[in-house]
This record gives sequence, C-alpha cells and structure tokens, in this order.
Amino acid sequence: MAEEGISIKEASSNNVALILGATGLVGKQIAMSLIKTQQWKIYGVARNPDVLPIQDSNYHFILCNLLDYTQTMEKLTPLDDVTHIFWVTWASEFPLDSEQCCDQNKAMMSNALYAILPRAKNLRHVSLQTGTKHYVSLRGQLNDSCICCYNEETPRVAGGHNFYYTLEDLLKERLLGKVAWSVHRPGLILGNSQRTIFNVMGCLGVYGSICKYLKLPFVFGGIKECWEGIYLDGSDARLVAEQHIWASINSVASSTEGPAFNAINGTKFTWKEIWPALASKFEVDIPDNMFSSTFSFSKFMADKRDVWEEIVTKKGLIRTKVEDLANWEFLDTLFRCPVKMLANRDKANRLGFTTTYEALDSILYWTDCMKEERLIP
Repeated sequence: MAEEGISIKEASSNNVALILGATGLVGKQIAMSLIKTQQWKIYGVARNPDVLPIQDSNYHFILCNLLDYTQTMEKLTPLDDVTHIFWVTWASEFPLDSEQCCDQNKAMMSNALYAILPRAKNLRHVSLQTGTKHYVSLRGQLNDSCICCYNEETPRVAGGHNFYYTLEDLLKERLLGKVAWSVHRPGLILGNSQRTIFNVMGCLGVYGSICKYLKLPFVFGGIKECWEGIYLDGSDARLVAEQHIWASINSVASSTEGPAFNAINGTKFTWKEIWPALASKFEVDIPDNMFSSTFSFSKFMADKRDVWEEIVTKKGLIRTKVEDLANWEFLDTLFRCPVKMLANRDKANRLGFTTTYEALDSILYWTDCMKEERLIP
C-alpha cells in the first residue's frame, strides 16, 4: 500500500482508476477486480484507512476527507492521469431524506470534480453508484405503490429529498456532455467492509458470533412480512463491482447521457430461506418463535460491546469494535420494513452484462470471507 508520498508518475498505464470510497463494500471489490487484471493503475481514496489494507504495487491509497475542499484539492489535483472515476462513497451524517444530506453529498462530489476535471485530460468515464432507494420516497412513509419491480426508466419520486437525484444532476451539469458516465443502483449490498454504515453481513456476522458465544437462540427479530415476503433484492458486492467496470469500458453501456442500470443478483430471496443456512454456519439454534413485537437488535445488543471485545481477544481476531462491523438500527429497519423495493435487471442483461449470483451463495461466501480475514470467529 502506498500512502500520500507516492509519485503519481509511477506505474503509468492507459487505464488509471480513481476509486472514491475505496474501503467500502463495493469500492474495495472494484480495486481487487482491477488489480487482478494487472492492466490498471489504481488510486483508492477514503476518509479513513482500511483495517486490512490492500497490498499491491499498482494500488495507491490516499487518505482524504472529500468534505474538506482544501484537502481535496491538495490530494486529488496531482492525479492528472486518471482515465476512469468510480464514485462509490457518500456522507451519512444526516438522515437520508434531509436537505442537509443532499447538500453534504453534493459538496463532496463538487470538491472532487473541481480537483480532477480541469486536469484529467484523458478522463473517459465516470461511474456513479446510488441504489434502488432511487425508486421510493425517503420522507415519512415509503411509497407503497403497486409497482413491484422497478426498471431504470421509472420516474423520480416527487417531493422530499433524495441525494441520489442530486448527484446525478450534478454529474450531468459538470460533465457537460463531454465525458461518458453511467449510474448503478444496487439493492441490499452483500459484502465485507469495516468502513460501511449499512453493512448487513457485518451485522449478521457479529450477531451470529455473539449468539454462539453466549449460547443464545438465533432469533430473526423482525416482522413476519419480512420473514416470508420477497420485498428487496440482494446485490453481491462482486457483481456490483464487475458491473461498474463493465460499464466503464463498454461503449454500449455508457454515454454522455448517463444511462442507469439496476445492479442486482437476479434472483429473489426470503429471509425464511436464508436463516436456517446462516444458523448452521454459525452453529446456533433457531427458536420456535422467530418473531417478537418487543425485540429489537438495538436494545438486545446495547450491552454486548464487552462481550464482543472478549470474543475478539479470546479468538485472536482482528481488533474491531462492534460499530466497525454492525449497525443495529439499520438491521431493525431492514427486518421491519415490508415495503417492496424490487428492481429488474433486463437492461443490463440485454446489453451483455449477464453475471448473476444466488442470494444464499452470496451470504455464505461473505460469511466465509469474514472468517478467513479473522473479523469473526
């Protein structure tokens, strides 16, 4: 791993990637996928270093807070050889449905574009990641419409605030029809990161590990509608990363109009199907009663930080805090929100991106990855 002292002229290539959000679920996978080709020079940008940093001579990590204009100009202005930008980051300080969230994320992207665009003369593509929350209202009650499978041409939801729209509009404005770009909308991202606020695999990994350690039942803890119903899509981080790269180098998948693509596994799933396999993986028991009107992960896990510290120490794990991997408020919301947020992937399929994953295979794969990296026992 190279830090700020790198020479930007080292390992020059015809393909130079700038990954903004390089320690996140998808950002890290984009970096790993590009490294495997041995044909890319890669800059990875994040506000905090990764717990398990990437070690490769073609990968250069840059510590930078994109909300800091001066720091962003200092760190990103020298990167004049960038050919492809992958925007897979966001600022999560404010609620998703707030004007402040829109303003803060717009400021981040504006700072980065001011630093890069005037100087990166060979820039060919910008890849923006948002999500399937593009299709629903983020203010108050979610839009419970009869549309159960959204396509990319579904109109924006009127009213409220959605920073996804803000970022799309900003890119269109700043690129001025001169640089190709694309938008990618994953559902529930299944991957492995220690720097992600909405990390369902981290939540499940910590929860399952603590249930095993304390010999507690592996309760679902949500509502029956979420247990039995198909109400959201899974998006393997490997698939989302591959789709970003595919669109960035494939002329049929990108244009100066910023085409959008749903980035989903392609198979629907229910937690009822997933839970027994997860319980087997963690070696925990499933109780007869999986639902409780009073159970919440936020309350159940509130006093478990010391337990996690004990597990980390006894099992010789990478030293993490619970909050590095898990967000219990997110899991409570996820398992108690039956509103359908489903998308189809016909557009990507039609243009040649046909990679798919089974949700259960994805979940078990990333559980094994966390074990191999000694993040969970």
